[in-house]
Amino acid sequence: MSQQSPRELAEGDPFGADTLPYGVFSTADAPDRRRIGVRYGDRVLDAAAAAAAHGSAHAGLLDRPTLNPLLAAGRPVWQAVRAEVRGWLADGPLLPLEDVTLHLPFEVADYVDFYASEHHATNVGRIFRPDSEPLTPNWKHLPIGYHGRAGTVVVSGTEVIRPQGQRKAPGDAVPSFGPSLRLDIEAEVGFVVGTPAPANTPVALGDFREHVFGVCLVNDWSARDIQAWEYVPLGPFLGKSFATSVSAWITPLDAFDEARTAPPERTYPLLPYLDDAAAEPGGIDLRIEVTINGETVSRPPFASMYWTAAQQLAHMTVNGASLRTGDFFASGTVSGPEPDQRGCLLELTEGKGPYLADGDVVTLTAWAPGPGGARIGLGEVTGRVVPAHGTAAP
Repeated sequence: MSQQSPRELAEGDPFGADTLPYGVFSTADAPDRRRIGVRYGDRVLDAAAAAAAHGSAHAGLLDRPTLNPLLAAGRPVWQAVRAEVRGWLADGPLLPLEDVTLHLPFEVADYVDFYASEHHATNVGRIFRPDSEPLTPNWKHLPIGYHGRAGTVVVSGTEVIRPQGQRKAPGDAVPSFGPSLRLDIEAEVGFVVGTPAPANTPVALGDFREHVFGVCLVNDWSARDIQAWEYVPLGPFLGKSFATSVSAWITPLDAFDEARTAPPERTYPLLPYLDDAAAEPGGIDLRIEVTINGETVSRPPFASMYWTAAQQLAHMTVNGASLRTGDFFASGTVSGPEPDQRGCLLELTEGKGPYLADGDVVTLTAWAPGPGGARIGLGEVTGRVVPAHGTAAP
């Protein structure tokens, strides 16, 4: 039986020529030299070497230790490089995925986390406010979000140390300090900004593609007990800032053209800067799967998100805030209408737990429909929970 060529992919492989996500890698023979690679099946195209061999005008953007120079180059360059990469697959250097070390693919400038799933917000509202309306009065009028901590965004595979902080159960007289006892996951989708925008230059819905380079999976880990005690009145802080895991692969936004879908019908008329009735469909039909220790616990559908990424970007900049290369924003927990489509343990267990134990391994994967029945893949996000420093498992 003849061995399959690494340039021939199995049918249905989500990392074919229609996907081609970008990452940053190094090899054992040159561990300090990081450069840009493109995933193709279970191989990595050394884009820097291929660009140099073909005399590409963009070679200097690809022989870099981070994607940021490519991100800053703008959409015409992104499209040109993507076309060149497709040509390089025929003879470019392909390295086995297991033989490379993957790194955080871009330098994070600012990080914003949204709260864009109506199903998630409703479920959480019912748990925390059982005697009142689950959604806050502003929820259907603007994409709610908060600024996260860019310095603790980590690449997939990084161990997640159980965070410590203050906790106070309802029956406790005073708070205590220790490792989180209610460590949770949040299955999210992230968007990486390439082209910047100066201050006082809001990004309109129609300019979304000019600024956003690509898409990745996100697990925005959450310490529910720490967060519950600290978040009134200013919101998430130590309960969220300890780790945000992102994929090592950023799939270009243009790869999802076939997966574009209309968002759910809006309950109220939107203000003009958020009104996307005449815009291209802003939703993306991503099918996410969440596993814990190899067992599937949820399949959240991203197509059900009430607020789109374009609306989130428009709202993020409408007040005059600038946009920088490497800015990163995430959707918030993705949840669907069914019990097996909830994107966090808080929802899946209706607040009762159990939550994550030390040693648990959480993995997110996803794909979207592509041209001609192909699948467009997103690189996985995985992380293992390890005990807080100097403590035993809770």
